[in-house]
Amino acid sequence: MDEQRRHILEMLAEGKVTADEAERLIDALERERPESPPRAASGPKPRPKYLRVMVNWAGDSGGDGPGRVNVRVPLQLLRAGVRLTSLVPPQALTKVNAKLDKSGVPIDLTELKPQHLEELIEQLDDVTVDVDDPDAKVQVFCE
Repeated sequence: MDEQRRHILEMLAEGKVTADEAERLIDALERERPESPPRAASGPKPRPKYLRVMVNWAGDSGGDGPGRVNVRVPLQLLRAGVRLTSLVPPQALTKVNAKLDKSGVPIDLTELKPQHLEELIEQLDDVTVDVDDPDAKVQVFCE
């Protein structure tokens, strides 16, 4: 199509067609051009690379004022961490699990497998968590 457009412009420059005729010819070319599919549908959706957590708060009247936290964790770091848990001795994992549970984090690190993390990441890709509060806003999402 670009070659045809260039030819029309050359004919205009040589005086073989008028500006109105060139415009009509170019319009006709564009009508004939098949519509290209949208970019989003052209291929698979790219895998997310980061887990993002953003927190903004207003602050209290006696504090330092408003605050902001913006954490961007590479998902590759999480993947590596899951693989590293296989190197931790089972006795240590049991102790860590007990401490996590005591702190209110009921995660069993002995059950954490790389395929579980990949499934979680696939699901997180479609999830955005927004928490609006009069004093704070929290957002968690993958990008």
